[in-house]
Amino acid sequence: MLSYDFMQRALLAAVLVGITAPAVGIYLVQRRQALMGDGMGHVAMTGVGLGFIFQTSPVWMAVLVCVLGAVTMELVRSRGNQRGDIALAMLFYGGMACGKLLVSMSAQAGAGSLESYLWGSILTVAPADLATIAVLGAVVIAVTVGLRRQLFAICQDEDFARVTGVPVRTLNLLLAVMAAVTVTVAMRVVGLLLVSALMVVPVVAAQQLTRSFAATQAASIALGVVVALAGVTGSYQLDVPSGPAIVLLAIAVFAVFSLLAAPLARRRHRGTGEHGPKVCDVELPEQAVSEPSDTTTPGRRAGLAQ
Repeated sequence: MLSYDFMQRALLAAVLVGITAPAVGIYLVQRRQALMGDGMGHVAMTGVGLGFIFQTSPVWMAVLVCVLGAVTMELVRSRGNQRGDIALAMLFYGGMACGKLLVSMSAQAGAGSLESYLWGSILTVAPADLATIAVLGAVVIAVTVGLRRQLFAICQDEDFARVTGVPVRTLNLLLAVMAAVTVTVAMRVVGLLLVSALMVVPVVAAQQLTRSFAATQAASIALGVVVALAGVTGSYQLDVPSGPAIVLLAIAVFAVFSLLAAPLARRRHRGTGEHGPKVCDVELPEQAVSEPSDTTTPGRRAGLAQ
């Protein structure tokens, strides 16, 4: 398998995608925006169609369109308008419809031209695409890991982060842009329709066994790399699209971790009960109890007794 150049590029791309997707996805899960990547994938289809129309790189056009869509989404979300969900739905569906229309009108349109972007294909990772994925992935990793404390703060409590001086609006826009970039990075390997799963499933799987944010982030990235490599290898062996293979493996790992989580939680609880401190058994020293003097009035003495 490794004797083929396209498989070498596909495996390298899988490693980069396996790192970047959970690195961004953990913040989306904390903010309860797990489906944000799915909407980004719909918007990115317009960029792919524009790339076909102008005969340029669909990846870079998808980056441009997806970043604009991410900024729009964040501005709509920050306003808190009741019609925000309707506006986002229009943006998602419009992006998908526009992308399909542009691809069908382009001279490069053909059988499977859009399928590889929707579901992922290891055959479509060209050397130029690998270089683009590497550059964009490095940017995403630098931001999500380097600004981990600040991003975690805005995901937990925006009001408290704003009071402490954290630039909440700037970081919200930056996180949305990083999510958009991650979608375009992963579309060659996972596909636009399934990229959200790779951003979310490794994170929630890691949360079954970890107890801190740092441990969850490290475990989800490691899990993302493993399932991405295994999925690409399995897609080569079985001659199936790489995206569905990666996502199904991630879901299988989540199911296994979920089965292990309950016994592990009971074991931790039992260990805490046997060896942990017993709060109710704390005894006060005798010298701490003061006897009322003879000059204390009966009312005051009754109060002290209570």
